[in-house]
Amino acid sequence: MRRASEIILGAALAVLLVGNGAAMLFAGSWWYGAVPGVTETGPFNPHFVKDVGAAYVVAGVGFAAFAWRPGPMLPALAAATGFLSLHALVHVADAIASPNGVADIIRDFPGVFVPALVGLGLCAASIRRKEPAYA
Repeated sequence: MRRASEIILGAALAVLLVGNGAAMLFAGSWWYGAVPGVTETGPFNPHFVKDVGAAYVVAGVGFAAFAWRPGPMLPALAAATGFLSLHALVHVADAIASPNGVADIIRDFPGVFVPALVGLGLCAASIRRKEPAYA
C-alpha cells in the first residue's frame, strides 16, 4: 500500500510541472525572463519554449495519474521521470562544459534535479512494494 506522502509528493509535483508547462506554453516570454538562468542559455525561442512546455505538461499529467492510481499508472510516472531525468542529465552536461558549472548545478537544483529525484524515488518505492500493474 502506498504512503500518503507519496500521494502528496506526486500531486504536488503534478501541479508544479503542469503549472510550469502552462506558463511556458501561454506566457513563454514572461517565463523566459522569470526563471533564473534561462536567459543564459541563448536567445528566446518561442517555439522551443512551447515544445519543452508541452513536455512538462505531459510529465505533470504522468505524476497526477500516478498519484490517482499508482499501480496501473506506474508506466506514466516512469515516462515522466524519464523526461525529468534526461533533462537533468542535459543540465549536468552543460555544467561540465561551463566555467560556472557548480554554480549552475546549485541554481538549477530545486527546479531541475529535485523533480527528477522525487520521480526516481516514487518509482523505486512503487517497484519495491511490487504494486500490481493492474488493480
